[in-house]
Amino acid sequence: MSGVGSGYPSDLTDEQWALVEPLLPPARVGPKGGRREKHPRRRIVDAIFYVVRTGCAWRQLPKDFAPWPTVYWYFTWWHDDGIVERIHDALRGQVREADGRDVEPSAGLIDSQSVRAADTVPAATRSFDAGKKVKGRKRFIVTDTLGLLLAVHVVAASM
Repeated sequence: MSGVGSGYPSDLTDEQWALVEPLLPPARVGPKGGRREKHPRRRIVDAIFYVVRTGCAWRQLPKDFAPWPTVYWYFTWWHDDGIVERIHDALRGQVREADGRDVEPSAGLIDSQSVRAADTVPAATRSFDAGKKVKGRKRFIVTDTLGLLLAVHVVAASM
């Protein structure tokens, strides 16, 4: 691997990073623009992908990434500001264009799945799906005709 980092399977390749980097908000640069960023953005993104791919807790990030509170702060900032969704939509649009399609899909496919929820999931967000005999949540996804994700919605299983 020619990029930075220790080479986890979840790390972005140089080509992937070239697509993602311009979609991130500008880095803070110092005196009037806030404190300079201490950790390279690419390693922050790699750390987020590590958590997503492995399912580990933020606190279990390997020590060669930025400290977990820093990585988590970036993730919540980018999520809450809609940056994650904008990156997803931009990359989906690029895939659609490369396939000779319009950036915006004209059709979608909807599917749902009832899944068991752990006891740690709040009772207010889980219930019983009588048809599937599952106590938990129901997740709905919408994809375009290429199978690319358009939307996700999670509700109590009784919905």
